[in-house]
Amino acid sequence: MTDTAVRPFRVHVPDEEIADLQRRVAATRWPSAELVADRSQGVQLATIQELARYWATDYDWREGEAKLNSLPQFTTEIDGVGIHFIHVKSPHENAMPLIITHGWPGSVIELLEVVGPLTDPPAHGGRAEDAFDLVLPSLPGYGFSAEPTELGWDPSHIARAWAELMHRLGYTRYVAQGGDVGSAVTDAMGRQAPEGLLGIHLNLLLAVLTGSPTPAETEQERAALNALITFNTSGNGYFIEQATRPQTIGYALLDSPVALAAWMIDHDTDSYQKISRAFLDKQPAGHLTRDRILDNITLYWLTGTGASAAREYWETGQALAAGQTPPEVSIPVGFTTFPGEIWPAPRSWVEKVYPSLAYFHEVDRGGHFAAWEEPDVFATEIRAAFRSLR
Repeated sequence: MTDTAVRPFRVHVPDEEIADLQRRVAATRWPSAELVADRSQGVQLATIQELARYWATDYDWREGEAKLNSLPQFTTEIDGVGIHFIHVKSPHENAMPLIITHGWPGSVIELLEVVGPLTDPPAHGGRAEDAFDLVLPSLPGYGFSAEPTELGWDPSHIARAWAELMHRLGYTRYVAQGGDVGSAVTDAMGRQAPEGLLGIHLNLLLAVLTGSPTPAETEQERAALNALITFNTSGNGYFIEQATRPQTIGYALLDSPVALAAWMIDHDTDSYQKISRAFLDKQPAGHLTRDRILDNITLYWLTGTGASAAREYWETGQALAAGQTPPEVSIPVGFTTFPGEIWPAPRSWVEKVYPSLAYFHEVDRGGHFAAWEEPDVFATEIRAAFRSLR
């Protein structure tokens, strides 16, 4: 019999696991410094050494643990995999249910700052009629969600699992949002159009990686194309490794916390520079602070999910190689372009992928980790994108 129970969940990491982490960080064997002045050879030694120093001596995981435990957390089993999720109900009537999917190298940590603005807008300069009930699941194999023990957990499978999760929580009408890996999952939800899903919102246009048209007639389009080319030629090393050899990189990610940290912060130039400034100059970009960055990395370490999270890229690659053509998205689509994204998508690109585009906006700040870095801007965009669907 399928176990559909939803069980309360709290985080508590034994002291000895934290002490072991600190010992491992302190015992790191360091390479020599890079031979260039930029990040073209990878994570710079000064940045990662300062991160490690702060991690081993000043950082307190218990603060991050308390932040998680201040929110209602649950687990439930879907298709044989235990799924962890945060579920915060709005104090306002007629709140719209919203499921948000994080990405890699993120986790539910990157979404915590938007809980207040989305569930209780009046407390954050918004209107009660724009409130949401919020469901924030951890992707399978990430954080406190269990690792799949069988193949097939690609974005389409996760999308079906999220539809089941929302059904299990009693929601018959809801919307979905995602960025990074979460964008792939949310896109799949839009194409599957499960009963009750009213619309989706995205902040990363992944379809351009698989051949979607990228017009380059305007200055903005040419800039976006150049950013995409840069990613494909010099910025996608992590992508290729995880899509082809997740097990190989997994050995380092499970054995060395500093290797895990370096791998995770070497994602894209914009976020790397912001993370570097947070540690070297003590100048965080919005809520991308030293402690919140380390909350996210420490979550991966303590749950031992570096390899299983990377494996999701392999699953996606296998699904794409199968060559199945998914249906178009027919439900309303919202899209927000953040200027620091890996490739800030112009409206013309988004319209090629989503003919049902109902909301599009370009904001003036924020990057790949938009909800984390600029939670108020992100929340404002989500409210605007879904307002017409209430």
